Amino acid sequence: MMQVQEPRIIIALDFKDEASTLVLVDQLKPELCRLKVGKELFVRCGPSLVKKLHNRGFDVFLDLKFHDIPNTVAAACQAAADMGVWMVNVHASGGRKMMEFAREAIEKSAHKPLLIGVTVLTSLSRQDIAEIGLNIEPADQVSRLAKLAKDSGLDGVVCSPLEVSDLKQQLGQEFCLVTPGVRPVGAAIGDQQRVMTPAEALSAGSDYLVIGRPITANSDPIQALNDIIAQC
Repeated sequence: MMQVQEPRIIIALDFKDEASTLVLVDQLKPELCRLKVGKELFVRCGPSLVKKLHNRGFDVFLDLKFHDIPNTVAAACQAAADMGVWMVNVHASGGRKMMEFAREAIEKSAHKPLLIGVTVLTSLSRQDIAEIGLNIEPADQVSRLAKLAKDSGLDGVVCSPLEVSDLKQQLGQEFCLVTPGVRPVGAAIGDQQRVMTPAEALSAGSDYLVIGRPITANSDPIQALNDIIAQC
């Protein structure tokens, strides 16, 4: 059973407006989950929504996947830290210098969120990455980027649950692994390609599970969340 003192489920708030988001959030409990704010919701609602989630007691994963020149990414990470988020991420494919600048920016902040690198999106198949010039298996690219992220001072990476076991062996138990591509038994896979159930992902070594539609699209989201926790 998962420990309620350390919520390991991160609910992806994939809504189009603040009102719909808060209807869902007000049914949830901070001791059971954390919340992920992604690109669309942040662009539509901005930092004020993050503040409202904080005021409700939730930790927020700001999932904007920064990828730009080092100084720009560092400034963005500084802004995220000033916002008080629990976790922020950058694309590991931005390279060592970009990630090191991001690390340095957060270390200078009064509040220090977890800094996580994105490896290979779970929506990408072997064919997809071949089309962008990477003629290797997704797992090999994940391993390469995860090692670079650790060497650059990041706290962990986002990866498919299928890569978790190998990454824990390669990079150690303290290196944080955040896994989307998690679907409860019987749930639709949707646009994810490399998936596991919550219990399988945790058993493999995932530290945090990102789950969206199986909870947010459920008619009883708090029951759906509790059912997932019970499965773990």
